[in-house]
Amino acid sequence: MSTECGNDMMNRRSFLTSAAAGVFGPYIAGCGPRARKPNLLFLWTDEQRADTMAAYGNANIHTPNLNAFAEESVVFRNAYVSQPVCTPSRSTVLTGQWPHGNTCVENNIPLPAEIPCFPELINDSEYRTGYFGKWHLGDEVFCQHGFDEWESIEDIYWQYFRPGRDKTTRSSYSLFLKEHGYEPDNEERNQFSRSFAASLPLEHSKPKFLETKACDFILRHRNEPFILHVNFLEPHMPFYGPLDDEHTFEEVGFPGNFNDPLEDNEPLRYRLLRERYRRNGFEGLDLDTESGWRRLICNYWGLCTQVDMSVGSILSTLEMCGIADNTIVVYTSDHGDMMGCHRLLAKTVMYEESVKVPLMMRIPSLGRIRRTVEEPVSHIDLVPTLLDLMGVRRTRQLPGHSLKPLIIGGQPVEDHIFIEWNPALLRGSTPHSIPDVSADDVKRVHASATRTVISPDGWKLCLSDRDNCQLFNIAKDPGETTNLYYSGQHRDVISSLTGKILEWQETVNDTVSVVTA
Repeated sequence: MSTECGNDMMNRRSFLTSAAAGVFGPYIAGCGPRARKPNLLFLWTDEQRADTMAAYGNANIHTPNLNAFAEESVVFRNAYVSQPVCTPSRSTVLTGQWPHGNTCVENNIPLPAEIPCFPELINDSEYRTGYFGKWHLGDEVFCQHGFDEWESIEDIYWQYFRPGRDKTTRSSYSLFLKEHGYEPDNEERNQFSRSFAASLPLEHSKPKFLETKACDFILRHRNEPFILHVNFLEPHMPFYGPLDDEHTFEEVGFPGNFNDPLEDNEPLRYRLLRERYRRNGFEGLDLDTESGWRRLICNYWGLCTQVDMSVGSILSTLEMCGIADNTIVVYTSDHGDMMGCHRLLAKTVMYEESVKVPLMMRIPSLGRIRRTVEEPVSHIDLVPTLLDLMGVRRTRQLPGHSLKPLIIGGQPVEDHIFIEWNPALLRGSTPHSIPDVSADDVKRVHASATRTVISPDGWKLCLSDRDNCQLFNIAKDPGETTNLYYSGQHRDVISSLTGKILEWQETVNDTVSVVTA
């Protein structure tokens, strides 16, 4: 980071601290003693890949608050999602169940009312609970699943409301924008689009809105135990915002697998996706050129910085209220983003950049020191871990395990990591075709399912029912540029890991058949 950029970030932090003190001064004076029951502050983002901060190897992105947070937290260097797309992954984070187990196997499937979320699993009336931000699990703008307070930011999911819900109801953020004099850009639907919100100044952005609401919640409930989930949309598309110029082109380097050709033995669906971005670009940027990709990555990094600023303010509010040492803080994302790796964008693929996310936990009982965990872990273990850390006995059977033995004593709790892909058959769009690929083949691979296993020694097997399979030695080939599945040299590894997938499927009642021979 240049001296100029560093000073700029320091000035912003000073501004945030002084502004928070001015706005919240009356509250802070009355801060009471710590609650005996631990609070939970769960901060998460959408589409943030792991290497977007210093703790994960990227010191070029301006994320000073997350960097400081990492120095006081358990940093899981290899954390994986249950499925690399929004709704399924979110369903796991909130319920502790696999997507195929809670029925949320693709985007915009409502989470059934009978499937409990974390506050319902806690089942303690003393806790004040809030969910602020993107939900994407049905009935987007309506309070539900054990959360007492609800601040919504998305208006685009009205068509997926359950029967009986008022489809004209708009988000809290929509009301906020109208109060500040903005008129919806979609007059017919009376809604603000994501592109409109992304074009607004910082003070009226979604992260700033959530920051303000979260700080207010903490201040109001500082003398009570609370559970607060704050879910930012950013750095999810649209990939632009008020900090597009925060990073220079010179700071952005291309990943080592940027020009990986994606040979014919790679999944056809992945090659179709890459061809779509090459032909059509994205958000007006030409992704057949390096300059187009560089601009996109700069914008994406700016969104990460935007989230970082709001996270810093929320964490400062905990400190000012004197309750930081009684609050477990979790930071993660629902999935990653390829952002140029293999010249792919977004998620839905099994490459590391799509399925690996940041996961950090600040646990007061461990003190404010950094602990790094290299063993692979899964989002399926988040709910059991938090129940354990908060001293709550499990009353329901969950497929995951508490990571507390790993955190405290270095004792692994998972021998293999599993990830699923369930095709977007109800509402997904079919990828574009490429030369010499028939329309039937396009439809076939679009409907393909995948089950992935990652072994402790770094082997990764991805079995598909209708597309090419993959085998990588990610310990030796972290960029996943050489698919070994069809090499004929690793039959023993394939056989062993296939057995692991079948064993896992039987244990978790996963009926998808991905072994075709």
